[in-house]
Amino acid sequence: MEIIRGNMIANDQQLQTTLDRIAWFQNQTAQLRKTEKNAVNYRAAVSGFLAEIDRMQLEVCPFPERPHVRRPCAAGAASVAGFSAFPCDRL
Repeated sequence: MEIIRGNMIANDQQLQTTLDRIAWFQNQTAQLRKTEKNAVNYRAAVSGFLAEIDRMQLEVCPFPERPHVRRPCAAGAASVAGFSAFPCDRL
């Protein structure tokens, strides 16, 4: 069995699945922002979500490897949670 390193997104279906997962994590983060009033508790509660969002966005950025194509992370969810819709713009 060959181990593939780096970008694991190989096709549009995997890309869409990753974008859907990013949206889910962003929505969870937004919900916690509404309900958790203590900033320390909020940060502790969402730190895992934010790490997973960052990891998945790094996977999305190189797919497809055409620099002129901009693919938004998750339509709607990005603006609701206050995240950039185009994570590659910050790299």
